[in-house]
Amino acid sequence: MSTYVYGITSGERAQLPEGLTGIGQPPRPVRLVTEAGLAAVVSDCPEELRPKRRDLLAHQQVLSEAGRKSSVLPMRFGSVCESDDDVHRVLTEHAEHYRSKLEQLTGRVEYNVKVVHHEDVVLHLVLAENAELRALAEANRKAGGGTYEDRLRFGEQVAEAVRSREAWDADLVRDTLEPLAEGCRPGPESGGWFLNLSLLVPESSAERLLTTADRLRRAHPQLDLKVNGPLPPYSFVDS
Repeated sequence: MSTYVYGITSGERAQLPEGLTGIGQPPRPVRLVTEAGLAAVVSDCPEELRPKRRDLLAHQQVLSEAGRKSSVLPMRFGSVCESDDDVHRVLTEHAEHYRSKLEQLTGRVEYNVKVVHHEDVVLHLVLAENAELRALAEANRKAGGGTYEDRLRFGEQVAEAVRSREAWDADLVRDTLEPLAEGCRPGPESGGWFLNLSLLVPESSAERLLTTADRLRRAHPQLDLKVNGPLPPYSFVDS
C-alpha cells in the first residue's frame, strides 16, 4: 500500500494526538516516519484517492493537529509516496532543504485575502467620480432611456470605469497589507475576484493584519474583502 504524506516536521518535537486519523473511508490512522532528524506525518493511502470534501477537511485537520507542538511543512492534498521506505529516502536526500524551510516558517502562518466589489456601491462611486458618465446617464434619462447605441456606449464606459477602479483598489489593498507580511504570493486568477493574495505572517502579527483589513473595509465600503486564516503556509512551500 502506498503512503500518503500530510506534511514534514522536526523529528525532535513531533507529536501526534492519540488516535488521530486522516483521509480514507474508513479514516486511516496517522503515524510518523522519522529520518535524518525529521518526521513525515503520514498514513496509508486509499486505493482510489479523490479530492472529496471529507478527505480535504481531514488533510487540513491532520496538519492542524500536527502543528500544535511544532511547525509543519504542509504538503498539498494528493502527495503520495510508494511506501514508507520511499519516505525515508526522500527525507534523507532533502533533509537540509526541509530543515531550512522549517526554520523559515517557524512561528508563521498564511492568510489568504480575496477582494471583489460590492456592485451597487462601486457603481455609485464611479458615477460620483466621473462627470462624463453622469452627463451620459442624465442625457439617456431625458431621452427616455436613450437609443440602443446610447445605452451600449454608456454600459461600456461604466464597465471600463469599474475595471480601472478594480486596479486602483487592488493596489490599495496590496500597499496596505503587504508591509505587514514577511512574504506575499498571488493566488490563482478567478473571475470572481479582482485580487487573490496569500500572505505569510508571524503569528504575533496576525491580529494587526486582521485589524488593518477591517479598517480597510470600513474606510472603503465598495470593498468586499475576505480574509481566510490562519492556514498552514501552503503557498510558501516549494513543490
